[in-house]
Amino acid sequence: MSTRNRDIKCALITGGTGSFGKTMLRDLLDQGTPEVRIISRDEEKQDALRNVLRDERVRYYIGDIRDRESLDRAMHGVECVFHAAALKQVPSCEFFPHEAVRTNILGSENVIRSGIAAGVRNIVCLSTDKAVFPVNAMGMSKALMEKTAQAAARELGNMAKTTIACVRYGNVMYSRGSAIPLFVRQIKEGKPITVTEPSMTRFLMPLRDSVSLVNHAFSHARQGDLFIKKAPASTIVDLVAALKELFEVPDHPVEIIGWRHAEKLYETLASAQELMTSEDMGEYYRILPDQRDLNYKKFFSEGDTQTVEQDDYHSHNTDQLDVEGVKTLLRTLPEIQTELAAWKGGA
Repeated sequence: MSTRNRDIKCALITGGTGSFGKTMLRDLLDQGTPEVRIISRDEEKQDALRNVLRDERVRYYIGDIRDRESLDRAMHGVECVFHAAALKQVPSCEFFPHEAVRTNILGSENVIRSGIAAGVRNIVCLSTDKAVFPVNAMGMSKALMEKTAQAAARELGNMAKTTIACVRYGNVMYSRGSAIPLFVRQIKEGKPITVTEPSMTRFLMPLRDSVSLVNHAFSHARQGDLFIKKAPASTIVDLVAALKELFEVPDHPVEIIGWRHAEKLYETLASAQELMTSEDMGEYYRILPDQRDLNYKKFFSEGDTQTVEQDDYHSHNTDQLDVEGVKTLLRTLPEIQTELAAWKGGA
C-alpha cells in the first residue's frame, strides 16, 4: 500500500542519502509529499543529491543520529520518520563493534526518543535478516535496535500518539557495497569474479520492494509490530551464472576466495519462535510484539501446553530462483539495464 493514503505533510528520513533513503525520498516526492527532510552526516552526498533532484520540497539537515540535539532540530513538525541511518558493513562492524553500538543502538534510541518528544505519528525502523540468530556485530546491533524500538513501543502503549514499528529484510539488490555491483564491476574490468562460498544462499529484494515493505508497515502498523516481506533467494553460484549470461561473458573467470569473517551460509528473516506469534498477510508477515511485563511469575507457573511444528524462514527454504529466474529479476533493475546498455553499446 502506498503512503499516499496517509496524507503525509512532512516526513523525515535518517540516512537519507543512502541507497534506501534516496529511493524512499523519490517515492514520497512522487506521492506529492509537501516536505521531506533528510538528515545525515555526509555533506558531499547531500550536495550531490541536491544537485540531482533540485526539488524545493526537500530540506537537508547535517547531523548525526548519535547526537540527540541535531535530531531534535530536524524533528520539529515531522509527522513520520523512516529510520534508515546505520552502520551496515559486516567487516567494519566486526573490527569496530562499539561504533556499531553507538550508531545502530544508541543512535536509534535517540531517533525514537526524539520522535516521541516531537509528537511524531509514525516511526518505522529498518532492520536486517542478520538480526536473526546474529553471528556478527552488525547483526547483534540491529537485533538490539529492534529490541530498543519494541521496548519503547511497549512503554508507550496502544493509545499513544506515536506508533513505532520495525521492518526486516534481506539483501537489497544493487545497494551500495553489496555483491551485485561488485560482480558487475569485476566483469567490466576483466577481473575474476570473487566468490566466498558458491553454495551460500541470499534473499534477493529489489530496492522498490524494500520501499513497498516500509510503506506497508507505515500503513498497517500497530504498536511494536515488526514486518517482513516474503522474498525469493538464490545461491551465489546461480547469481554469478546469471550475470555472466546477461553480460554474454560465459568464460569470465570466477575465483573462490573462501568465507569472509562472520559470514553465514544462509540468512534467516524470521525464527520459528517468531512465526508462532505472527500473522500471515500474504506477501508479508506481521511479527507481533511480546506484551509480557517484568512479572514473570505466571510464566514459570503456567506453561504453554500448545506446541506447533514450525521452521525458521530463511534463504535455504524460501522460493529458490534458478539461473533463468535470477536473470529475469536482474533485468528489472534500472542499474542493470543501464550497465547492460553501456556494456553492449561499447562492445
